[in-house]
Amino acid sequence: MRYLDNAATTPVRPEVLEAMQPYLTRWFGNPSSHHTAGEAGAEALADARARVAGILGMRPGDVVFTSGGTEANNLAVKGIALGALPRGARHVITTPIEHESILESTAYLARLHGFEVTLLPVDGYGRIHPEDLRAALRADTALVSVGYANNEVGTVQDAAALAAVAHERRIPFHLDAVQAAGWLPLSGTGADALALAGHKLGAPKGTGVLAVRGRIPLEPLLHGGGQERGRRSGTQDVAGAVGFATALELAEAERDEAAVRVRAIRDSFVAEVLRLVPSARLTGDPVHRLPGTASFTFAGTSGEAVLLELERRGIISSSGSACAAGSDEPSHVLVAMGIPPEEAQTAVRVTLSAAQREPLDDVARSLAESVAAVHPA
Repeated sequence: MRYLDNAATTPVRPEVLEAMQPYLTRWFGNPSSHHTAGEAGAEALADARARVAGILGMRPGDVVFTSGGTEANNLAVKGIALGALPRGARHVITTPIEHESILESTAYLARLHGFEVTLLPVDGYGRIHPEDLRAALRADTALVSVGYANNEVGTVQDAAALAAVAHERRIPFHLDAVQAAGWLPLSGTGADALALAGHKLGAPKGTGVLAVRGRIPLEPLLHGGGQERGRRSGTQDVAGAVGFATALELAEAERDEAAVRVRAIRDSFVAEVLRLVPSARLTGDPVHRLPGTASFTFAGTSGEAVLLELERRGIISSSGSACAAGSDEPSHVLVAMGIPPEEAQTAVRVTLSAAQREPLDDVARSLAESVAAVHPA
């Protein structure tokens, strides 16, 4: 099998497993316990926090370990918005192409806490224009929440420019960097809060981070023992934090070389698909795009049927977000970009890992054959 669905998840790296092993076996103590086993865990947790903070350009105290990107985004959106209630802020801004963890969190704020939600428009490539953000800001805006890179089409936003607009009005800017990690710089984005997921980087599922600058009021979602400086109660997963920090360090060290190498492979693959399949349409921004993402629609087909044909040929891919898999609804991302719903349901997404080194000409041919099998000329 050729696994080309790395935007959904990645395998755990051997180096990560090795780093985690001592904290799953010998040093398994609760890091809040005041004995030798617990103190060893506390030291490892503090070290992992500092390593993550260094890569993000934040302070160790800003780093909150979570169960993944969904929890990190929920904590950022709900926590920052609810933390702004004492100053009368009941307005949040996001876009219609965000991950469900952001869209559902803003819907929750509207439904149960009376917030108004503004969805910024995106262009046909999925890009946000800073002037649209500037026009949407209000005196009672509590938060701007944007994805650094879209999980379905790979479009990359100008995070620093958007953050600068939010900061003109001293409004916190949250960046969902789950898909961007390992491909794009994570420091210098201007983000006040930044969400990451370990399983996109070669760490285990169930690991993640929300880094939120200390000056930002943050209402916790989980209450209990007051771990993570009171922002996320619950016994910390020391092994998971160590694994996350190790995976993030490895990805950051390899990022520049991997981005150049994988982008060249991706561009060659895209060109070959467009040559072989006249009905193919590349979705997302052709320039401002993650190096490992190639997403298409194939008018007149069924995306799910094409994926089944691909799997018969030994290639694993997807139609878009794994969180929406099995839904009969067209992609909300593609529809927001102006793609008709019937065409949006023909989407196929190929996402490469940073380890990709071989050309994908055979995959392009298999994709062309799969489209032809589903929709003969």
